Amino acid sequence: MSLAATPADPPGGRRAALVWGVGVSVYLVAVVFRTSLGVAGLDAADRFHVNASALSTFSILQLLVYAGMQIPVGLMVDRLGTRKVLTLGILLFTAGQLCFALSPSYGMALAARALLGCGDAMTFISVLRLGSRWFPARRGPLIAQVAALFGVLGNLVSTIVLARLLDELGWTATFAGSAAAGLAVLVLVVLFLRDHPEGYAPEPVPHAGAAYVRRQIAASWREPGTRLGMWVHFTTQFPAMVFLLLWGMPFLVEAQGLSRGRAGELLTLVVLSNMVVGLAYGQIIARHHAARAPLAIGTVAATAALWAATVVWPGDRAPMWLLVTLCLVLGACGPASMIGFDFARPANPPERQGTASGIVNIGGFTASMTILLAVGVLLDATGGDYRIAFSSVFVLQALGMAQILRLKSRTAKRERERLVASRVEAVHVPV
Repeated sequence: MSLAATPADPPGGRRAALVWGVGVSVYLVAVVFRTSLGVAGLDAADRFHVNASALSTFSILQLLVYAGMQIPVGLMVDRLGTRKVLTLGILLFTAGQLCFALSPSYGMALAARALLGCGDAMTFISVLRLGSRWFPARRGPLIAQVAALFGVLGNLVSTIVLARLLDELGWTATFAGSAAAGLAVLVLVVLFLRDHPEGYAPEPVPHAGAAYVRRQIAASWREPGTRLGMWVHFTTQFPAMVFLLLWGMPFLVEAQGLSRGRAGELLTLVVLSNMVVGLAYGQIIARHHAARAPLAIGTVAATAALWAATVVWPGDRAPMWLLVTLCLVLGACGPASMIGFDFARPANPPERQGTASGIVNIGGFTASMTILLAVGVLLDATGGDYRIAFSSVFVLQALGMAQILRLKSRTAKRERERLVASRVEAVHVPV
């Protein structure tokens, strides 16, 4: 008797690289738009006449929308496919960026960032799903890290290109002009992107409205690997996200006395470190699956140590070598957060990949949103004391590390059981 008609593993190849390249180009543009406020925080405060708490609300609202959309987007990707979801995402984040450029008031600018966050939320999970549909499963960890690398490139564009354009052209021209990149990737998606290779369409899954949604979420959440992935993402991502998205530039300029140019160079260093570490982590995990937890835990420990050294350094300002080292270590946070998806991916069947990825992705963005708010509130309450404000990072790191250690052994046990079951099934499959 023959097996099911749908091949389990797509072939990859040049065609896969082209289609997937279109998908990650959308993600790159989304990250440019997402992180553009990181280099414009001081300008936004002057433009809209707001304090630190109100300024942090821009990023908090954007991330709140992003995090809240993760499970709905995962369900949409599982049901509608990548192409439709990415198209909708492009329309939303491009409209958000354009409205942000033209907003005359703080309230309208907030609405624009919320719209941008909604579109941004539809990109990364779609790209992960696209990679799993076009490349063999063994390449999953490396493909995910390379996808994240394109996000890092988007961050680099914000740090270098948008920062310079903001100085030269001003607010409206910079943000409105950047919105054209959204229209460019929309054309690429319409012309070239396909959900899967010909002959590799997934088996249709019956959808039963709200009952189907509840089953998808509940089944994904029951897997220890999904929950571990979420907590890994929660604990590893947010220090670098908070630093790059909003508070790094003000901290380096106002608390450390650096020029905006030198502060921009340090933010760029975070991005460059992310690129190098991401490729290294992807290769290591692809070859040594057991390295996932040690890499994640080691990254959290190193980040906490360097963050603490910077916060408690005697005197008004930390030395440059310490700031450089901090930025190098922060560059590992993004790649470490991708390990969360490597725990969730093998724990869930193909028809739940989008939902499980959405649950994982909630983690880091919830943590980032929390610390963005905490830093803003503490800065206002203490008269701009970054030592106290930045110490809030350690609370979430401790919470996340406790959850990682609690779930790590459960996930390992579940993976061993799944491996044994698959070997037994392979032995008894009739041919």
